[in-house]
Amino acid sequence: MVQGIIGSELAKLIKSAKVPDKDVRDEDWKGGNIKGSRNYPSQRFLLEVDDLIKRTKDVPIMIFHCALSQERGPKAARIYEETRNALHDANHTVYVLQGGFLQFGQSYKVTLHH
Repeated sequence: MVQGIIGSELAKLIKSAKVPDKDVRDEDWKGGNIKGSRNYPSQRFLLEVDDLIKRTKDVPIMIFHCALSQERGPKAARIYEETRNALHDANHTVYVLQGGFLQFGQSYKVTLHH
């Protein structure tokens, strides 16, 4: 089951260098991102989820977000979890960043892209 994670918990993971964060924003990703996150645009997520699972098969925690984490982030998290569970891999936890990039960026430093 996909769970929520608050910004302060993600910030602790960033400081510990354990950031399995997947940003599923599309063109709006260019405005900046959370340190250590990887962009997997929601428009292509279904095409890339199998490859993502192969590359993260040993990662016990995955965190997804989009701008507000109301649609794209939760949908990608659900797709990822359902696909990974279908492979009989129950040794992982999937989170959605509550408030998304925008709320996180108000409290914590983000990397800006030009």
